[in-house]
Amino acid sequence: MHRYHRADVLRILHISAKQLIGWEKAGLLASSEMYSFFDLLQVKKVRDLRAQKVRPTAIRESLQAMQKQVAGLENPLLEASAITVRGRVAFRHEGMSMDPIGGQYMMEFAPVGQLVSANVRRMYSAQTASEFFARGVALEEDPNSQDEAIAAYMKVLEIEPNHAAAHINLGTVYYNRGEFDDAEMHYRKAVEIDSRYALAYFDLGNVLDETGRLDEAVRAYRTAIILAPTYADAHYNLALAFEKLKMPRKALKHWRTYTKLDANGPWAIHARKQIARTLENDRLKVVYRSQ
Repeated sequence: MHRYHRADVLRILHISAKQLIGWEKAGLLASSEMYSFFDLLQVKKVRDLRAQKVRPTAIRESLQAMQKQVAGLENPLLEASAITVRGRVAFRHEGMSMDPIGGQYMMEFAPVGQLVSANVRRMYSAQTASEFFARGVALEEDPNSQDEAIAAYMKVLEIEPNHAAAHINLGTVYYNRGEFDDAEMHYRKAVEIDSRYALAYFDLGNVLDETGRLDEAVRAYRTAIILAPTYADAHYNLALAFEKLKMPRKALKHWRTYTKLDANGPWAIHARKQIARTLENDRLKVVYRSQ
């Protein structure tokens, strides 16, 4: 089985070392230097839940409750489809969503948050959608198997049409292949499904930036930051977009924020150089005006 180094995980999932360490300290992930593709999938699910502003404590408590409620379920993030309901983690099974802490099902046709008592021990382990999703994650990093990855994610959407993460991953595969129209379509679908999905807005911003629609990209990045103010990469890309728009003063704020959020990351050096350059240019303008 292919193994991923810690640096590979950061690159593939577009997360910072600080984020990964924080999730480990919160007890959401085991600390490791090498990861299997199942580990990669677990990190990805934690990332997606945090992007939806679910608190680490809520994630941890839901996972622990799920393991107690369902006999034989070792890893709920891999063996069940996680969703968010009012800041908590629920798990979907056979057309129903379950709150593991309360041990109750939430009917799919009922208003959000309406609970229906049920014996959750009837629930068994892996779901087909989750299995196809895991397959897609395993396949998408190899250029030779990306068509298979697309097929796997499409199968997820056949089973769960509102699976936002599958749309995100499909968009990323298409983006990496330079098929920006398809990438944008899936990113927009993810936003439509979950309007509070910061990662979806971030990825949408990337494809808008790539296709020269900088004003729209700025709006997408700003939305991602509103939803997740500590989203370091969103600040970085927004700063880049402002630089392209010849708005260095607006970029400056986000360069500074990025260096605070990810002071030791690989792009922090570039961000600091941009800060210094902007401040130096401002100083020279002041000197010029005073002459």
